[in-house]
Parts: sequence; structure tokens; C-alpha cells
Amino acid sequence: MATPTTEAPAAGHETQTKPKLHGRAFYESIGSPKYILAPMVDQSEFAWRMLSRSYIPASEQSNLLAYTPMFHARLFNDTDHYRQGHFQAVRPATDPKSPPTPWLDGNPSIDRPLFVQFCANDPDALLGAALKAAPHCDAIDLNLGCPQGIAKKGHYGAFLQEDQELIFKLINTLHKNLPIPVTAKIRVLETKEATLAYARNVLAAGASIITVHGRRREQKGHLTGLADWGIIRWLREQLPPGTVMFANGNVLQHGDLQRVLDATGADGVMSAEGNLSDPAIFGRPPEPGSEVEKREYWRGKDGKGGYRVDAVMRRYMDILHRYAAGVEPPARRPLFVPGDDEAWMEEFDRAAAEEDEPERKKRKKDGPRPAKKDRTANPNYSAMQPHMFHLLRHFVSKHTDVRDLLARARAGDLEAYENILSKVERKVADGILEYERTGGKMFDEPKAAEGEEEEELVEDGESSKAAIKRCQRPWWVVQPIIRPLPKEAMAKGAVSLSKKDKAKLKEANGGEEANGDAGPAAAAAVEAEERKETEEKKETEEKEKSVQEKVLETDDKLIAG
Repeated sequence: MATPTTEAPAAGHETQTKPKLHGRAFYESIGSPKYILAPMVDQSEFAWRMLSRSYIPASEQSNLLAYTPMFHARLFNDTDHYRQGHFQAVRPATDPKSPPTPWLDGNPSIDRPLFVQFCANDPDALLGAALKAAPHCDAIDLNLGCPQGIAKKGHYGAFLQEDQELIFKLINTLHKNLPIPVTAKIRVLETKEATLAYARNVLAAGASIITVHGRRREQKGHLTGLADWGIIRWLREQLPPGTVMFANGNVLQHGDLQRVLDATGADGVMSAEGNLSDPAIFGRPPEPGSEVEKREYWRGKDGKGGYRVDAVMRRYMDILHRYAAGVEPPARRPLFVPGDDEAWMEEFDRAAAEEDEPERKKRKKDGPRPAKKDRTANPNYSAMQPHMFHLLRHFVSKHTDVRDLLARARAGDLEAYENILSKVERKVADGILEYERTGGKMFDEPKAAEGEEEEELVEDGESSKAAIKRCQRPWWVVQPIIRPLPKEAMAKGAVSLSKKDKAKLKEANGGEEANGDAGPAAAAAVEAEERKETEEKKETEEKEKSVQEKVLETDDKLIAG
């Protein structure tokens, strides 16, 4: 389906008239990407997209579609400071008369295909924001999946799903007035029939692509659980054959991408948390014998492999130097592999010992830090620390000194992060040497005793053990963060049930109270929750008056994920 229109031009390019494509025709025009980097609040910014794209061969770049972080539509439309601090599409103009020059976000030569995502509940504000972003992206996406409390307060994201009329109006307004397509990302509802009606409403409003997250709004934190691929497959079969659909959920490793596509029949598969832990998740392992395979990729004696954390961190830092700071990265020695000269390790240890002095003396030696304005105005700098904690999650559980350095590092302080990188490289070298020295025994799991059968693990909704075993790598290799499944979290007392969930569990147990299969810990959690609710109710009543007097604008000041 194509409608003639004047498309908003990319910055620096002349306006050209060409058809506005819709649905599958549009999807094919951007290369029919199979892999999709999810919109993540303050976490799918330009530098991270570039890092993720760097693991895809140049000839296959169109196979990866990326989304921006979720932007607040009204703030993006009304506030120059907000827009410039989150979306750097054109270079700051030195001459007001000169035409704008493409810079980072949506740059046609390096950051496409790209969808810009907004949260909104006002069609006019959404349209205003979308028109400002349209010249620098391929489509505008409406966030209908954010399940966090801030979305509930601001009445957007997944908390619009009860207002299907408003959802239709938001999407239809963009469909009728934008020069580029509109898409939407939703979560499944309580029943597959309700979800189907929801999807049909989104498509009828004019969405060219629909992304379905196979979890309900309530599935977050300890209650995240597994996404339901079955309902996505069912939707695929019920919706018109030409519908372009992306599936989201349960992607831990590269191999899961094809599993999702096969199970759901979706056109593409989206990854969020899996990508944060391993930005190379969309790329194939490097060619055997290549320098990348030798220096950046680690493979164990069991054949399992993954990119080294020091290698990924280096790539990320180089991107920040080159694009965010606008300078060439520092010269670097090749990453260490067994057989290399180890003299640098001794030199590093001596230098580290000399630095072991009072903090005040060390501070005098520090180089200049970026001005606070520069640090806070650059979205690529503000995302550094959370990205590093995701990348190094398993690493810092062993090396707490690096964790402490990360906790103190300031946004945009590239010198501090280079220091952290050097320590990571040194510790990775030790880890690899120890692995080689012990023949892998320092990491291998203990085998079952003679005569005992090894437990057969199955990946289901009951236990995360099989997923952990499949994904686990040494601490110097990027790997996913696997949450306990809800039943496991309940057994550990890490989560308690809401009144609604208690009633459901009681019904499922044939009228029995919520203990039994849920375990004693769950029963205790229920009792604790009831006491907590009584105490909180009293406290809330005392504070309610003062709270009501405040003007709550958190939905305008914060962005939730």
C-alpha cells in the first residue's frame, strides 16, 4: 500500500517526493530486518546502537533495525533542552544560515534503519514530537508496553491498554499526518482473544508494524517469568497474512533468535535485556582463525564461547571517544591471549601499587573532567555507567574493586573509565591464564559422583537451572543475567503475592490457601504481606493530605522503562 506524499528529508538533503509506504511494502523497503534492538529507556542510545551494529557485517547492516530510547512526547515537542539532550540528529549550527548537517542519531550513513519511540497520551503532542523526529528516522513507534509505576502515574505505556479508543486515536493521528509510517509495541493481555482484539485495533488505526511482547503488564521484577511464544504464534495465525509482526521475549543468546522466529512465525525478533548483557547478540561468532576470533572471542574446552568483556568494553569506549567526544581513541596494545609477552602485566602491577596512596593525593593527579553541562547534556555519556554494570555484572561479582570504581565513576569521565578498562583487561588476562593452567577445572562444574545419574534439566516455567547451565560462561565472558522464575523467587521469599494473585492461587489450588505447591516460604510471604498492607494503609492515611498538596510532575520529569 503506497500513498504519494512529500517525505520529510534527512538533514542536509533536499526534499524529494516519493510514496509513503505502509505495512509489508514499508518493511521490505528498509531491508526486511530480522533482528531488532529494542527501545530501552536511556539504554538504546546512539553509542550503544553503534556498538550493537559493529558486530554485524557491513553487507548485512539492513538486517538489524534499532529503536531509540523511549522519549516523552510532550517534553520532546515543547522543550528544546529536552530534545537536544536526548536526540542529537544534527550538529549544533555555528552559522544560522548554513544548512543542518547530519550528526549522530539517525545519520543516514551510520544509524539506519532507525525507529524513534515515544510514550504519549495526547494525540496533538505526539504528532508534534513525531514531526520533529520524522526527518531523522524511518518510522515513529508508540510505546504501549512500559509496565513501570511512572507509566501508570503518567498514564502512558502499558497503562493505556484499557483505553482502546485513545490508542486508536494516537496511532491514527500519526498515520494520517506523518510523512513516514507509524508502528506500535504492545504486551499481551489476560486472554488471547482480548490480545487479538487489541492487535486488530492497533493495525486498524494504521500501524505498519506491530511488536508483541509475550508478557503481561504485571510480569516484571521477580514476577517477570517467561514470555508466552504460543500466544504470539496464535496471533500470527489469526491476523491477516500480510501483517508485519515482531516478537519480543525470552532471548538470552544468539541461538535464541532463530528459536523465537521458528516458534512464533514472526517476521523479526526483538531483544532488550539480552542485548544489554551481550551487545554482540545479533551477530554470528567471528570467523575461525580471524584476529577478532583470536583476541576478542573466547572459546572454552567444551566448545562454548562468547566475546570477552574487555574486548566489548574496548569497542564501546572507542565509540564514545570517536562519536561522543569527537576525538580518536587512544592507541591500544593487542588484547592479551596465552602465549603473548606477559611483561606488561608486571608493569601494570607495579604502577597499580604506586597508586595505592591517599585519595586526596590521587585526586590531584586526575586529568580534567568534562564540565557538568557537557556530561549531563550528552545521552551517550549518561548511559555509560548502567551499560558497564550490565556488561560486567558477572565480572564485578568476583572483582568488587572494579564494582566500586564503577559506582564512583562520573558520566562522561572517559579517563576514569579508561582506568577501569585497564583493570578489567589485567584481570581477564589472569582469568584466562588460570583457565589454561588448570585445564578448565577452575570453572568446570563438579560432575555427578560415580554411579549417580546427572540431573536432566529442562527449560520450562518452573526452574531457571537449565537456562543458567546453557548460558553460563566464565566471568570474563559476556553472558545474560538470568532472573529466578516466579516460583523460585517465592520459595526464597524474594517476592510476595498481591491480593489478586492470592485469590487466583487459592482458586488454582481448589480452594486451599496459598501454600501447598507454592511452598512454606510463599505462605509466610502471604502472611507478611498482609501485615505489611495493614501497616502501610495506616501510614498512607497519615501522609495522604500532605502528598495531595504537592504537584506531581514525575511523568514530565522522568522516563520509565
